[in-house]
Formats: sequence, C-alpha cells, structure tokens
Amino acid sequence: MLTTNPFAAADDHDDGDHLHDECGVFGIFGAPDAAALTALGLHALQHRGQEAAGIVAFDGEHYASDRRLGHVADKFTRPDVLDRLQGHAAVGHVRYSTSGDTILRNVQPLYADLAGGGIAIAHNGNLTNAMTLREELVRSGSIFQSTSDSETILHLIATSRRTRVADRFVDALRNVEGAFSITALTNKKLIGVRDPMGIRPLVLGKLGDAWVLASETCALDIIDAEFVRDLDPGEMVIITEDGVQSLKPFGPQKSRFCVFEYIYFARPDSVLEGRSVYQARRRIGEELAMEKSVEADLVIPVPDSGVPAAIGYAAASNIPFELGIIRNHYVGRSFIEPTQEIRNLRVKLKHNANKAMIEGKRVILVDDSIVRGTTSIKIVSMMRDAGAAEVHMRIAAPPTTDPCFYGVDTPEKAKLLASQMSVEDMAKHIGADSLAFISMDGLYRAMGEPGRNDEDPTFCDACFTGEYPSALTDKARAGKAAQLSLLAESA
Repeated sequence: MLTTNPFAAADDHDDGDHLHDECGVFGIFGAPDAAALTALGLHALQHRGQEAAGIVAFDGEHYASDRRLGHVADKFTRPDVLDRLQGHAAVGHVRYSTSGDTILRNVQPLYADLAGGGIAIAHNGNLTNAMTLREELVRSGSIFQSTSDSETILHLIATSRRTRVADRFVDALRNVEGAFSITALTNKKLIGVRDPMGIRPLVLGKLGDAWVLASETCALDIIDAEFVRDLDPGEMVIITEDGVQSLKPFGPQKSRFCVFEYIYFARPDSVLEGRSVYQARRRIGEELAMEKSVEADLVIPVPDSGVPAAIGYAAASNIPFELGIIRNHYVGRSFIEPTQEIRNLRVKLKHNANKAMIEGKRVILVDDSIVRGTTSIKIVSMMRDAGAAEVHMRIAAPPTTDPCFYGVDTPEKAKLLASQMSVEDMAKHIGADSLAFISMDGLYRAMGEPGRNDEDPTFCDACFTGEYPSALTDKARAGKAAQLSLLAESA
C-alpha cells in the first residue's frame, strides 16, 4: 500500500539505509473478541508498519472502525478503544508510509458502503498501475478520499457490474497490476486474496472454530492459532459460517515470492512458503562465509536484522560470534534533534560499540543490506573509534541496485549506492577494509535452490537484478512524460 506517487523517492527515515515493507494485514472470522485478537495479531506484525494502525469490526449488524497514528500497543490496548470494536469478525492493518506525512485518511482498513452492504479492505503490496486506474475512475465520476492505491481497489469493486461480492472483487482485481495480499470484510464474509505471482505473503490459520488470515505466521502464534497453510499465488479464500471456500480466479502464473522477505522484512520466527525465516537467514550467513571469507578475530552482527546471518557466518567460518554492537531498543523515530552536533550523534542513539570486545581485533560486520550507505559509514566509523584493527563488512544480500515497485519503501535508483559505485568503491566510501555481498546463486542456494535460473527465477529479486516480473504501467507513463517534458524544454 503506497501513498501519493509510488515512484517518488522515499524520504530519509532511518537515513534511508534500510528498506521498509509498508504493510501488514490481519483478519479473523468467528471469534467473540475479534477486535482484541486482531490487535494482538497486528502487534506481532508491527515490524511491517510502524506509523499507523487500524481495525474494522463487524457484529452482524454494524461496522465499527478505529484508525490511529502510532504503534498498536499504544493505541489499541485500552479498554475504551476495544469496547467500541465489538463483533465476531474484524480486519486490521499496520502501515508504513513512503513519502510525506502519515495522515489519518490514508490509514487502513478502508471502509465503504456499497449497494450490497459494507466492505472494509486492508492491503499489503503496491499496484503498479494505480495512478492510471485512478485517473480513469476519476474521469468516470469516482471521488477519492485518500491518496492510497488501496482505495482504487474499493472503487473498482464499487463500479463492477457483477452481482455477488466475491465476483465483484475478482472483477476489480483483474484490472490491477503489481503485488497485493488483501484481507477484506463484508457483511457475511472474510475474504483473503494474493496476487497471481504471490509476491507478498498471506497465511491461513485456525483458532477453535474461528478462521484467521495474516501476513505472517508470527501473528498466528501470538493468539495461539494453528497454522493451516499459505494461500497459493492467485488464490482467493472466502470464509463464512459454512467454512472456507478456495477459488483460483486469475489463471496459473509462475510464483515470484519476494526474496527480501527472507533477508529482512519478515520476523525471524515466522515460517513463509514452507521456509523458516530464521533458518533461511542463518543459511545465507553460511553461504556468505563460504563465498566471501576473510581472516578475522570476531564476527559481529549489525543488530537486529544481521544477527541470524552473523550466527551462520561465524559457524561456517569458525570465527567467534560476539555482540560487538549493543542496540538501544527504546529510541523512537521522533527523537528531538535540535542541533547539527546532536544530529551527528544520532547513530549512537540506536547503536553503541562494545569497546571491550572490539579493541585491537579484526572484526567482520554482518548486515542485511546496504541501501544508501549512510548507516554503514557510521557503523564502520564506530568500530574504528572503538579501536578495531581491521573492519570488514559482509552483506547478507546481493547489491541493491534497483527500486522496488511492489510495496517496499525504496529510494530512487540514483540514490542506491550499489547502482552508482563498484563494490571496491563502496568499500572506500563506507571506510571498510573490505566489503563483499552474497552472490545471487549463493542467495538461491540458501533458499534451497541449486542457484538462480536466469530464464525462470523462483523469486522476485528485482531490487538486485532490475528484472521486474510484471508490467510497470505507471512508471512507464511517468518516464514518457519526463521525456516529453525534456523535449519540450529543448525545443
């Protein structure tokens, strides 16, 4: 779920040096305390979106909605909030914005009254033709209340000429391109659907007689729900009092699940597409050690996302693993930075060197990715200041050379360090004695594949290859408009 122009540059959250998945979704049907369980599920998915959250509940007669800026635990654990969200069914959403301020009208789930009753939808992903569809809908009379591409889906459902809600849903989604995992609540149904390539995750669970949909299995764990299965790419499940109906309305396509879910986005205790996220990250570290070894005294993770890969690297290289960087988990993104001197110390708000372990040692830093390189510069400098004899950096992903258009907050290509520099130049830029990334084949081997089949890759890896698995209609239009503008200026 993106806001405004999905192809605009990301802002400088976290110095833009980590990619952010923008949404997490949750839905439950058939539970007396549906909203409270949804709040717990969203809390487990907080890592997927930390700026806003929302819940819509239904009690058989009325919908109740509450959407708030901030963290789930701060906003949705108070009795006065949950008491207003009564019902046996609910959908929820956590959100991370891409550019500009987070505003309440963009917070999901989005709700609308249609001819056949109410509907609330929560969406993880990004429609790569949302701007094109939006313009067509506006020309035909639609009135948009948000800048979210998720609202486009609501308008497509509303304008469909089909009769049944499920048919209107399918009719709407056949018009869209890109990535979507959606939970939707109607008067009688909870609906879950994944795009035909299955780029974003969505899992099905069971809690007693209730059915649950969630972005990750960790959201099932927190409410003691049983994991049933992943939804297949292109699958729609319709959950009613009679049980679960499965449909495959979009026709067969090759699965292209986002490989970065395993590298960074998903919580390490989740299991997605049959793979433990933690074990996948540890195997990435093992492959990285076998490919890019270097003599050193310590392997140090850049917390927290680099920890499993660093454990794997240390085990495969027989180099001791140590916590050479300590993270402060109690620093919010709104910390006041009144002067340039304080801004320059920002990295120390989150990370501090464990000097007693580092001084005089040759250290290997393991991190999940390098985006702009700003954080890497500060971390390497921190190691130098702590007395490290050598600082080598190893990255548990191939170089990030291209932006994502499928629901991930990514800087434009010109601001991605790996798209502008060689690995050697990047090492000099961040101040490391050496820098190395896992290879594409190494990444695929860590996923249990023999390597990357360039003709038929298993995953969406466009951020490393620039090979996008679907049309990018809005990007093409934006590029053409920019070319025409340049021609006009030069005429």
